[in-house]
Amino acid sequence: MRALLEDMKSGQVAAYDVPAPELQPGGILVRTAFSAISSGTEKATVEAGRKSLLGKAMARPDLVKQVLEYAQSNGIAAARQKVQARLETLSALGYSCSGLVLEAGVAGFQPGDRVACAGGGYASHCEINFVPANLAVSVPDNVSLEAACLTTIGAIAVQGVRQANVSFGETVAVIGAGLVGVLAIQVLRAAGCRVIAIDLTSERAAQAMSFGAQLGLCTSDPGLEGTVASFSRYGVDAVLITAATRSADPIELAAKLLRDRGRISVIGDVGMGVSRANMYRKELSLAMSRSYGPGRYDPRYEEGGQDYPIGFVRWTEKRNMEAFLDLFSSGALRLEALLANQIPVEEGEKAYAAVEAGAYTAIIDYHAPLDGRPEAKPSPPAHAPQPRPEDTLRVGCIGAGGFARGIIFPCLRSTAGVALESVASSTGAAAESTRAGFGFTLAESSTALLDNPNLDAVFILTRHDSHAAYVRSALDRGKNVFVEKPLAVTREQLEMVRAAYAKGSAEHRSPFLMVGFNRRFSPLTEKLMSFFGRRTEPMLVHIRCNAGFISRSSWVQEPENGGRIVGELCHFVDWARAVVGCRMQTLTAAALPDAGRYTRDNVTVTIGFEDGSVANLLYLSNGDRAVAKEYFEVFCGSATARIDDFKVLYLSRNGKTQTLKGGRDKGHRREMELTVDAMRHGKEAPIPFAELVEVTEATFAVEEAIRTQRTVHLDTFQSNGFAWNAGTEEKAQK
Repeated sequence: MRALLEDMKSGQVAAYDVPAPELQPGGILVRTAFSAISSGTEKATVEAGRKSLLGKAMARPDLVKQVLEYAQSNGIAAARQKVQARLETLSALGYSCSGLVLEAGVAGFQPGDRVACAGGGYASHCEINFVPANLAVSVPDNVSLEAACLTTIGAIAVQGVRQANVSFGETVAVIGAGLVGVLAIQVLRAAGCRVIAIDLTSERAAQAMSFGAQLGLCTSDPGLEGTVASFSRYGVDAVLITAATRSADPIELAAKLLRDRGRISVIGDVGMGVSRANMYRKELSLAMSRSYGPGRYDPRYEEGGQDYPIGFVRWTEKRNMEAFLDLFSSGALRLEALLANQIPVEEGEKAYAAVEAGAYTAIIDYHAPLDGRPEAKPSPPAHAPQPRPEDTLRVGCIGAGGFARGIIFPCLRSTAGVALESVASSTGAAAESTRAGFGFTLAESSTALLDNPNLDAVFILTRHDSHAAYVRSALDRGKNVFVEKPLAVTREQLEMVRAAYAKGSAEHRSPFLMVGFNRRFSPLTEKLMSFFGRRTEPMLVHIRCNAGFISRSSWVQEPENGGRIVGELCHFVDWARAVVGCRMQTLTAAALPDAGRYTRDNVTVTIGFEDGSVANLLYLSNGDRAVAKEYFEVFCGSATARIDDFKVLYLSRNGKTQTLKGGRDKGHRREMELTVDAMRHGKEAPIPFAELVEVTEATFAVEEAIRTQRTVHLDTFQSNGFAWNAGTEEKAQK
């Protein structure tokens, strides 16, 4: 399918052929008919992309700060690699489109339905989009799909008007007569308000009157304040700021024009340094308008489909979209002038050039059928089996997020004997970007990738909740499998993986499964294990992970993704398991109260091993970033070993300490080398399957121990009517 993508390094926009997305639970596949370019947000994005590296840094000091923090925790080389991976990407553009439903995975939509869609990364300038249910609305029969593609931008205007709390008969000034501004003007007129448009240019101010403003003024007009006072009689009741500037001038102007106790609604990205005196003397109210409305930036609403009760939140972003369409359907809005500039997707770069030249917007046309049911989603061509090149591992990767691009792909690309054959992602843009950036032969859907007979191995690098299903599918197809941690996020998922692995063993296919527990492969870990290689007594292991705070709203914290215990603490359970070298038997755990800020991610865990060794794990989100993230200590046989954030290893014995430096190598490269070598030559996986299951079960046991405040005996850990034995692949019925 065709999609408009921006080269993040050069800022250039062009049409690309990318794989179509697949239907996911909770949403719909939409055959896009039209999409609208936002002359504010998207124009700024493209202009930022065209800046030099220094210019990009100056424009986004917040991102520079993140890079510096990452470098402090992970090293300069890792930070450089992360930045480079980000720059060498193709990014999807757009967030407002309309079209016809191809497939529906949620109630309320049927194939052929006419819909308007919202959301960056969802309602993109792509021929086919996957859109979650709460970001799509039905289009009334008397509203054209051309007009409906403006719905999301219209919802931004609607929300801004709501935040201004206007009422019939009030006088409202709109500062900034761009696309959102002229849409807000029409919404205000429909609400019975008298409207003044104010812009930096007299041309835009005059054009705003053709969209319904009763007075159009330029900020440089002499006597502007007097003209506004005369028109409004008492001073304006409310001001909507739809301008985009770092300056606080729009807010200062609003404060001068408003009456006593007037209201300001800030929609645009403007400076907020308003003087206190102007606000204080009139006792003005200032409200921020959050994009399309309540639900925006809440992943549980936008991605999870959890609506807000209408009795508590009347106007969500979806309801604002519906309201805008209803207003247009009633005849209260006139959008014809905004729809005149229509450009085919193949010439999408011309659309951006038009917006940069001053057009309010440009409409991208995808040549979709507009009557009846949409044409079927194109099927990818079948792969003709090809002979495997000698001693070469043909790899397909599912998932192309930041970790995959920054760590896994560079390691695979530089590992001898690897052919990067195919890559799939949740969006075609990410897949095509990865294909071009890392030299994969193909970008395709995950289904096509799994069915590709020319792949010897599948690397699964997606969100945690999807790991187990992809593992099962790949194992069922006889592929060698590497999956990033965790292996599974529920016991049901783990059973599904065990069953697939057992099926492969029963069919004599020698299934290969490896999980990305990389820290056991760090050079410093290997030296530490060698240091204690001849031990004759139990170990005491202490691990402290200063993991850092992550907001409760992050997908990492979601229970369906396993949370941080299953999703990251597993690394340290595995490290202790590898260093001690025998099975875990008992586990106790406790967590600090969440106190409305944390999500059970300040945890202490104690593990008892069958040889008498004990491991104590501290996983913390309430610490300070100035303290190193990871610290490991091992005590055994009158000797001590310490790893400080994988930078330095201290080995102490007989009163002497040897110091070894590690360069913050957490073992990813060595892990890839061992995994690829084993896959190529038919060896066992670097970590035995039973051990992978054991570590996964132990993370589930941590949550159980916290919940029950009791010691969990891992060899008889109860799970959904089954008793698991971590040391075997047997399942015993209760």
